[in-house]
Amino acid sequence: MLAVPADRRETFHRYIQEGDHVIVYERHDRMKAVIVCAGATMQNRFGVFLHSDWIGKPFGCKVTGKTGGYVYLLAPTPELWTLVLSHRTQIIYIADISFVIGFLDIRPGCIVLESGTGSGSVTTSLARAVAPTGHVFTFDFHNQRATSARQDFERNGLIDLVTAVVRDIQDQGFPVELAGKADAVFLDLPQPWLAIPSVAEMLHHNGVLCSFSPCIEQVQHTCETLACYDFKDIRTFEVLLRTYGIHEEFFRELEMEDEADIPIICPPHKRLCPHTAPEHESEQCCKQSTGGIRDSKIRENESGGDNMSVTKNRSRQIMARPVSEARGHTGYLTFACTTKD
Repeated sequence: MLAVPADRRETFHRYIQEGDHVIVYERHDRMKAVIVCAGATMQNRFGVFLHSDWIGKPFGCKVTGKTGGYVYLLAPTPELWTLVLSHRTQIIYIADISFVIGFLDIRPGCIVLESGTGSGSVTTSLARAVAPTGHVFTFDFHNQRATSARQDFERNGLIDLVTAVVRDIQDQGFPVELAGKADAVFLDLPQPWLAIPSVAEMLHHNGVLCSFSPCIEQVQHTCETLACYDFKDIRTFEVLLRTYGIHEEFFRELEMEDEADIPIICPPHKRLCPHTAPEHESEQCCKQSTGGIRDSKIRENESGGDNMSVTKNRSRQIMARPVSEARGHTGYLTFACTTKD
């Protein structure tokens, strides 16, 4: 693989150069990855943008097109890269990725093995977690996918942190020269139980394995195999992501001259029959019924009644509500650790 100069590695402080991957940000749900080429142009609804104008500018800058529209040029962080990369396979999203990195206790200097490079979504996050002194060895049986992923790692400045290899881990296992050196192993395979014997040889004492599987039947078979190879602390998790949207809403306030006419607001309660409820609860129900009558009078007065002077004001509040289109189930994460001497 080609070496990349230190000044071209992923960083928030360096300037955009020709051949870099840049995330063109239009809005939170509209982004795209662009390879910077001198003389090339990009056209969208905000105008026409010249790549030559981008070269030499810092990541995160705002650039204006010929028609006055603008976009932001962002660095390809793992979080953004997961949203814009080319889907050569079904990818794992950041909710699962962050859980994996945290539970595997991946930190700078770790050696991580990954089987199932795919589109490189997980690999990119693993590389950032082990930087600057660790390394990720990622394997995929498909030659074209491995080659495309290697090119992406090079453009994103991760080539010193990632080694992409063509190898069928289910059939051949991990390379023997990595035996006992891995701090963590991540599997994204259709039959992960076939790789468990090799994983047991790769992990050092207290090393941790994570296997991602979309079907619970895969999880059951994997857990049975892990137990046969004396893995301990076997646990499976499912991570669900719920997104909230933030927006402003306007509410109408009522200002009344007579405080005695303010309706009594009571918490929700079950209805009680007068002949079966205790005396104090019956009184409470009566008060609440009276409050309901007062509330209806207020509505009548708002529509033109003369019994009460009501002033209508509008107040602005920031509201957070769940987004209707929430991402559902993606897969199960099974973790286990070694206990060998």
